[in-house]
Amino acid sequence: MERDLLIGIDAGTSVIKSVVFTLAGKQLAMASRPNSYATPGPGQVEQDMHRTWSDCATTLRELHDAIPDLAARVAAVAVTGQGDGTWLVDREGEPVGGALLWLDSRAAGLIAPYMRSDAYRRHFELTGCGLSACMSSSQLAWLLENQPERIARASTAFHCKDWLYFKLTGERATCPAEASFTFGNFRTRAYEPVILEQMGIADCSRLLPPIVEGTEISHGLSATAASATGLPEGLPVILAYLDVACTGLGGGAFDRSGQVGLTIIGTTGMHMRYTATLDAVKLNASLSGYTMCFPIFGASLALQSNMAATVNIDWILDAGREAAAAAGAETSRAAMLSAMDKRVLDAPPASALYHPYILEAGERGPFLDPYARAQFSGLTNRTSYAGMVRAVYEGLAFASRDCYLATGMIPQEVRLGGGAARSRALRVILASMLGAEVRTVNREESGAAGAAMMAAVQLGIYPDIPTSVDAWVTPALSETTPPDPALNQLYSELYPSYLAIRKAMAPSWESLARTRELTA
Repeated sequence: MERDLLIGIDAGTSVIKSVVFTLAGKQLAMASRPNSYATPGPGQVEQDMHRTWSDCATTLRELHDAIPDLAARVAAVAVTGQGDGTWLVDREGEPVGGALLWLDSRAAGLIAPYMRSDAYRRHFELTGCGLSACMSSSQLAWLLENQPERIARASTAFHCKDWLYFKLTGERATCPAEASFTFGNFRTRAYEPVILEQMGIADCSRLLPPIVEGTEISHGLSATAASATGLPEGLPVILAYLDVACTGLGGGAFDRSGQVGLTIIGTTGMHMRYTATLDAVKLNASLSGYTMCFPIFGASLALQSNMAATVNIDWILDAGREAAAAAGAETSRAAMLSAMDKRVLDAPPASALYHPYILEAGERGPFLDPYARAQFSGLTNRTSYAGMVRAVYEGLAFASRDCYLATGMIPQEVRLGGGAARSRALRVILASMLGAEVRTVNREESGAAGAAMMAAVQLGIYPDIPTSVDAWVTPALSETTPPDPALNQLYSELYPSYLAIRKAMAPSWESLARTRELTA
């Protein structure tokens, strides 16, 4: 029987998914499991590593019910997953406590002085990436100072996808993107010892796994993993890049013109442009953002990422649900979202300004501040609830404009992905904020698709990444949502105020954080 299928695994923050594609990129089936995590202490967010693998294996087993003869037809499995965080294992491959997620902010206070030091500029020039509390380097520094016994027990520091790859193959490895923007040099795609030395974690260099390029190398599915998943032992398994890079690949970030951007409005907000050469990379003066290796040597994604995107929408909708419930009217978040989408566009624009820094981890794009917090500015007694929801949507669009300007330019066309892309209100507001045409990619699972595309190149199904994009992504692009000229003018006039407020708030954010620490 012909092996005519590929499986892409995407272990996200909220859900872990396994998705079956044809070799031409058509999605045939998906199985998923929700993730859960614990909060063992202030700012601490950890995920059970054994459960993550068990859920992954379960999704792979469930695919057999959807696809006849899956084991005989699948050509390869590729795995991607949530970035940042620290997934420690010992010599036997057993977890050393829970995995620290990218939501974990425990290292914020520890890294703040380093980020103000002269050494930090060299750090940024090498990695091309702004440091944040969610990164493995920051978390290792915190563990070394506060829980040294965990570091002593550990043998390898994985990221999420690396842990799953290890469980699938028995191989300890990571991808060039995650390795270089956390611990290395995006130009060489190799580790840089000076990064660990400057952060006081040089002894942790022993924990860093080998770097593997997934478009060139695969490892076979182990006998243990074969038994757990129902897939054949020896099946090629590809370690794809982290989910941001794979979402960029599957979601349309690659474009030969250089005039296209990709915005993902998911749990986080990601705003990226493809840069074809190292010379095209422009590092910004605020020392923020990511220069993320793309699976074409020398190419990168110039990326600015907000810590929180749809989390802000969830918060404002849940506030409305809570108020409704207090009056005896129960409703769901989905019902609220559907009802508000039209009302948002009917509400007056810019009735208030909203800065969408809702997470306790602060902000990382296009500026770095672990103390940044969300806020409304300009509320009056005439601001309706729909106006507040619209302000949240506009705040996400202002943040997108802020981020694209930090990458060097606002693209002429922006491709929009993530769950919020289904919102017509958000598409209109984003297009008008940027003065750019917005297109969606008609593919639900861009991250899993990007991983599978890397597998297709590794297997020789396509000769290179651009050819796979032509086959998988280009046919899935939607028609455009154009900007509203009047709204674009209004937002352009308001953007300097949005920027001035967020710059003026920094001292107050830190003061509020110090006060909370004293009263916690």
